[in-house]
Amino acid sequence: MVEQPAITPVVAELAARFAAEGKHLYLVGGSVRDAVLGRPTNDFDFTTDARPAEIQRILTGWAEAQWDTGIAFGTVGASKKGEILEITTFRADVYDGVTRNPEVTFGDSIDGDLARRDFTVNAMAFDVASRTFVDPTGGLQAARDGVLDTPATPQESFGDDPLRMLRAARFVSQLGFTAAPRVIEAMRSMAGEIARITPERVQVELSKLLCGAHPRRGIELMVETGLADIVLPELTAMKLEIDEHHQHKDVFDHSLVVLEQAIDLEDVDQSPDLVLRIAALLHDIGKPATRKFEPGGGVSFHHHEVVGAKMVRKRLRALRYSKEITEDVAKLVYLHLRFHGYGNGEWTDSAVRRYVTDAGHLLTRLHKLVRADCTTRNKRKANLLRRTYDSLEERIARIAAEEDLARVRPDLDGNEIMKLLGLPPGPQVGAAWKFLKELRLDRGPMDRDEAEAALLDWAREQGITPPSA
Repeated sequence: MVEQPAITPVVAELAARFAAEGKHLYLVGGSVRDAVLGRPTNDFDFTTDARPAEIQRILTGWAEAQWDTGIAFGTVGASKKGEILEITTFRADVYDGVTRNPEVTFGDSIDGDLARRDFTVNAMAFDVASRTFVDPTGGLQAARDGVLDTPATPQESFGDDPLRMLRAARFVSQLGFTAAPRVIEAMRSMAGEIARITPERVQVELSKLLCGAHPRRGIELMVETGLADIVLPELTAMKLEIDEHHQHKDVFDHSLVVLEQAIDLEDVDQSPDLVLRIAALLHDIGKPATRKFEPGGGVSFHHHEVVGAKMVRKRLRALRYSKEITEDVAKLVYLHLRFHGYGNGEWTDSAVRRYVTDAGHLLTRLHKLVRADCTTRNKRKANLLRRTYDSLEERIARIAAEEDLARVRPDLDGNEIMKLLGLPPGPQVGAAWKFLKELRLDRGPMDRDEAEAALLDWAREQGITPPSA
C-alpha cells in the first residue's frame, strides 16, 4: 500500500473551502514523492484549477495573512495557525529554448500541469479532498523501482530547462536512484546546454548534490555524462591521474573514497558539512598540474596542495560560493598534507602549536579530512597512520590544557608594544607584534618580563631605540 501524505487539519479545511467553490486542491512535488518513499518532509506545495484571483477570494476571511509576491507566476501565499501555504494555478508553460525562464501560461488540467514537471517521481499529485493520487506519468512505479526518468522525452525536458540535467545528478545523490538509460543518453548529448545556466543556480544544485545521502552516485553521473567537464572540469582531469600510492585506479576514485570516509566522520546529529565535503572531493585537485614521472616508474605530485589551494579558490569563485566557504575549503586543501611531516612524533611543541594556529577554526575539519585521506588497503599501514594521528591529537589536547591554544596571541598587545618601544601606530608595531607571535609559537606562553626583554632585544637589532634605553 502506498503511503499517503500527512494532511493537517489546516490543509483539510483549505481543501474543503476549494471544494465548496467547485475547485480542486492538489498537493504536488517533493512532498508527494517523499511520502511515497517514506521520507520526512516539511515542504508543501499545492496546485489548483482556480485562477489566482479565485485563490485570493477563497483565502479571504480564512487565512490569517495573504501575499501575492509570486502572483505573476500564478502563486498566492497564505498563513494559517503557523502553517505556510503556497498555492499555484495549473501551469502549461512554454520555454524559448534560450533561457530557462518560461513564458508563464495557465493550464486547465492537473495532467497537463504534471506533464511539464522535471521527473516522473516529482510529477505525482495528491487530491487532498478525495485522498487519491493522480499519477499520469508513472511516478509511483518509478519511485518503487528507484528510477529517475522524465515525463516527456529527456531531450524535450532538458531542452526546456538544462538545469534539470544537474538536478538529475542531485536527485540521484539525494534519493539513491538510478537515472534511466535514456536520461543518461540525453545528458551525455546535451551536456553543453548547461552553459545556459547561471553559476549561482549551478552552485545551489551542486551543493545539494554534495549534501545528499549518496553524493558519490551524483558525482559519477556528472562525470559519466560530461556535465562535470563544464561544471567541475577538475574532476575529469583527476580521473586521468594515478595516485602516488598505486593503491587506487586513479586520483578521482581516491577522492570519492575520501569523500565517503569524511562523511562517515561527520557528527550524526549535525547537518551535512558542505565545507568538509567539498574539501574532501577536491583535496587532490592540484595533482594533474604537478604530476611528475620519476625514474623507476614512480609518480610524484610535489606541492600539489599549494597548487590545489589556488585552483580551489578559482573554481569556487567561478561558482559564486561565498568568500567564507571558498577560503575555508582552500585552507583545508592547503593544509591536508601538513600532518605527514609529523613522522613518528618528531614535531616539537612549537610545530604542534603552528599546526593548530594555522588551522584555526578549521582544526576539527582538518582532523577529519586527514583521517579520511588514509585510503590504503594495507591494514598495518592504515593502523599506523591512525595511531600516529591519535598521538598528534593527544599532544594537541595536552598543550591546549596547558596553554590557550585557541587564541595564540603575543604576550603583549599593540598598545603595550607602542608604549614600551616609544613607537607611533604603523608598520614597525605590526612587525613587533609578528615577532612576538612567532616567539609565542616557539616558546609557548611567557611571563611579562620575559616578553618585554625579548621585545627590547629585537628592537635593538632592528635599530629601534626604546625610550628607556
